[in-house]
Amino acid sequence: MIQGYFGEKGELYFEIELIAADGSVVTVNGLLDTGFTDWIAMDIQDVESLEWPYIDEQDMQTARGDARFYRYEGTVVFAGQELTVPVLGGSEIQGILLGLPWLENRRLVVDRKAGVLTLSEE
Repeated sequence: MIQGYFGEKGELYFEIELIAADGSVVTVNGLLDTGFTDWIAMDIQDVESLEWPYIDEQDMQTARGDARFYRYEGTVVFAGQELTVPVLGGSEIQGILLGLPWLENRRLVVDRKAGVLTLSEE
């Protein structure tokens, strides 16, 4: 199980570790975005700094309109598990976005009144 925390406006944040190509680890807080249908999105400069393998480009529709993203293969540690997932790099992405695939095999519990935010494999 992984504990998350609520942002000032009630956003759902979870800690995730990004493993760079050289093996160094960067710990970040990712925003769970239930409107995002891929694994992770982040600013292209941040993705390139991790030196993850480039896969391809794809055009996608976002809330701001059509945008081009660059897909990479990223290695992350989430809830103690090391995973290799597709990561979308794009311009003007603020922070790290975590998408719906994280919920496919995990149970999300959100109780803002009680201050409870967890993702578990139950």
